[in-house]
Amino acid sequence: MNKRRFVLLDRDGTLIVERNYLSDPAEVQLLPGAASGLRKMSELGLGLAVITNQSAIGRGFIDELRLKQIHNRMCELLQQENISLDGIYFCPHLPEDNCDCRKPNVALPNIAASELGFNVRDSFVIGDKECDIDMGRRLGATTFLVLTGYGKKTDANRAARPDYVAADLDQAAIMIDRLLQNKRSP
Repeated sequence: MNKRRFVLLDRDGTLIVERNYLSDPAEVQLLPGAASGLRKMSELGLGLAVITNQSAIGRGFIDELRLKQIHNRMCELLQQENISLDGIYFCPHLPEDNCDCRKPNVALPNIAASELGFNVRDSFVIGDKECDIDMGRRLGATTFLVLTGYGKKTDANRAARPDYVAADLDQAAIMIDRLLQNKRSP
């Protein structure tokens, strides 16, 4: 296991604009603060992996090829900002399928950790929904609720109980930098 720490990111409402069952790659749009935040995280030496529930596949709205096209478009937009992801992990199932990979379950981050060689307990989990925070808590990771996407509604509900709340990925990156600096201080 390497010592590189990872940020596990939700996709919709955290990294890209929330769309109801996104099905068109042309509609992929980075959220304000996403590129600058991810760039800061990368500059801190952190790995970046997306963990996303994609029940649009299970519902028949898109297939895995279309999802790949959507992710390719997202990666193109990130590459234009000199950012690359280490991995994208998705659950195609419906909530009622009771699979192990759908957030807040932890199969996907554990697969990512195995493939990318990091400790999930040392990771940062960032998302806009309660399931993102619950997944992070189950992993023993440090959790951040961003107020983009459904984040404001999630924060108002007060059920998620994240470790930290940030306006967006840019502010989350600044907070992570401070946390890492405090850990290095004697």
